[in-house]
Amino acid sequence: MLKDFRQFILRGNVVDLAVAVVIGASFNSVVQSLVRDLITPLLTVFGSKANFGQLSFAINHSIFSYGDFLNALVSFLLTASVVFFFVVQPINRLQSLVKGDQPTVPTTRPCPECKSDIPLDATRCKFCTTKVKAIESTKSLEAKIASA
Repeated sequence: MLKDFRQFILRGNVVDLAVAVVIGASFNSVVQSLVRDLITPLLTVFGSKANFGQLSFAINHSIFSYGDFLNALVSFLLTASVVFFFVVQPINRLQSLVKGDQPTVPTTRPCPECKSDIPLDATRCKFCTTKVKAIESTKSLEAKIASA
């Protein structure tokens, strides 16, 4: 049982996830500080409060601190935009460069009678039962090459 636990802990996915959580927590504190110490003071140039955290209103002696929510919302939007523009977009570009634009090989063709999509190697349309000439599909060609 301890051997299985050790294999689980040392599995690549678990270690990668642990590293991501630690880096994410550190990144969160950096973004929180950025919002609280730089962005919020810049935004208050247009408002009257020096800190969003101090914004609140009261109804029947209940205090609603919506300033903290605004700080959290700005933090979330900044975090999401940084992750999107500096992580997701570059990785997507890199993957598209590595993969390249490979043309897709068709696996179906239209039936000459009813225009329904049928497999390339079909000899009869499954919709209108018209006999059609089979076209060798790329899968069958690959299978012939692999078996040779």
